[in-house]
Amino acid sequence: MEKIFNNTEVAFALKSDTQLERAYFLFKLIESQPLVRIGTAVTNFALKAHLPVEGLIRSTVFDHFCGGVNENDCLRVVDNMFTKGVSSVLDYSVEGKEEENQFDAALEMTLKTIVFAKERDAIPFAVFKPTGLGRFALYQKIGEGKAFTAEEQAEWNRVVARFDTVCKTAHEMDVAVLIDGEESWMQDAADDLVTDMMRKYNKEKAIVFNTLQMYRWDRLEYLKKINALAKAEGFYVGMKLVRGAYMEKENDRAEEKGYTSPICESKEATDANFDAAVLYMLDNLDRMSIFAGTHNEASSYKLMELMAEKGIAKNDSRIFFGQLFGMSDNISYNLAAHGYNVAKYLPFGPVRDVMPYLIRRAEENTSVAGQTSRELDLIKKERTRRKL
Repeated sequence: MEKIFNNTEVAFALKSDTQLERAYFLFKLIESQPLVRIGTAVTNFALKAHLPVEGLIRSTVFDHFCGGVNENDCLRVVDNMFTKGVSSVLDYSVEGKEEENQFDAALEMTLKTIVFAKERDAIPFAVFKPTGLGRFALYQKIGEGKAFTAEEQAEWNRVVARFDTVCKTAHEMDVAVLIDGEESWMQDAADDLVTDMMRKYNKEKAIVFNTLQMYRWDRLEYLKKINALAKAEGFYVGMKLVRGAYMEKENDRAEEKGYTSPICESKEATDANFDAAVLYMLDNLDRMSIFAGTHNEASSYKLMELMAEKGIAKNDSRIFFGQLFGMSDNISYNLAAHGYNVAKYLPFGPVRDVMPYLIRRAEENTSVAGQTSRELDLIKKERTRRKL
C-alpha cells in the first residue's frame, strides 16, 4: 500500500504559517509530561479562581483543538475543512454535569446539531455522550444490577426519553448519530439502551451508532453478539470503533476493587483487537456501518487495504474514517485527498466548560507513546518545506 500519510503539504494545506507555528509550540509543550501536569494544575486553579485566563486559553490550546464556543462559531472551521473533503462531527464537549436542567440543555444542543447537520453536507453525523443526558450513577447502578428507588426510576425514564428524542429526530432527519463510549462500569446500561435505539431506528440502515472501545478484551465478542441479534431481529448495526480513552482509570479501579481489568494486557493486543473488529465489520457490511475512529496509521492503512481487497469503493457510505480536530491531520487530509470518507470530531462549547475535555486530550497525548513526537516530526517537516 502506497504510504500516503507522510505528505505534509496535503496534511497542513489549511494551516497558515502562524497556525503551523502555534501547533509546533503546543506539541512541544505537550511532549513534556511535567509541563502538562503543571499546566493542568495552573489552568484548573486559574479557572476556579476566576482569573482572566480564558483569552489566553482561547488563543492557544482551545483554538487548536476546538471549533468554537458555540455551533455557529464552528461554521468557519467546518466550511474550511470541507474545501479539502474533510467532514465535521460537531461535538458539544461539556462534561461532568449532574443536574436535570444541564441534561436538558445538552439534549437541546444535540438536537440543534442534528438540525445543523441536516442542512449541511459537511456535517454527516451528530454525537453525544450517554452521561451528557443522564447521571453516571444511574448507569452504574443498572450495571451493578441494583434496584432503583421510585425517584431514580423516574429519573432513568427521563434519560431514556432524552435518548429516544435524539435518535427519533436523527431518524426523521436522516442524520446518523454517534453515541460515545465511557467507563466500563457504566457502559452495560448504555449499551443496552443504545441497542434498543438501534432496534427502533436502524430498520432501513444504520442511523444510531454505538461505540466500542477496543482496548477492552471483551468487545469483539460483544460485537458478534450484537450482529447475531441484529440478524435475528432485522435491524442494522452502526459502530464507531476506537481504542479507548480511560485506560489508567480502568486499571486503577480494577486493582482497587479486586476484579480482572477489562483492558487488554498490552498495546499489541489492543491493536490486534481493533483490527479484528474492523475485519469482522467489513465481512458483515451488508448489516453494518463502521466509523473507524483512529489516529493509528497502521490500522488506517489496514482498513484501506481490506477495502481494496474486498472491492469496496473508497467512498462507500457505510465506511468512515474519523480523527479528532487538531490531531493527525496527516491521516485525515491525505485520506480525503485519496477519496475516502473522513470526518473530524470538532469539539465546541464555552471555554471554561470544555477545559476538562482539553486537559484529557493533553494528558492522552503525553501517555500515548509516539503520538506527540509523530505530530512534531510532521510539523517540523512541513516547516522545513515552507522554509520557516
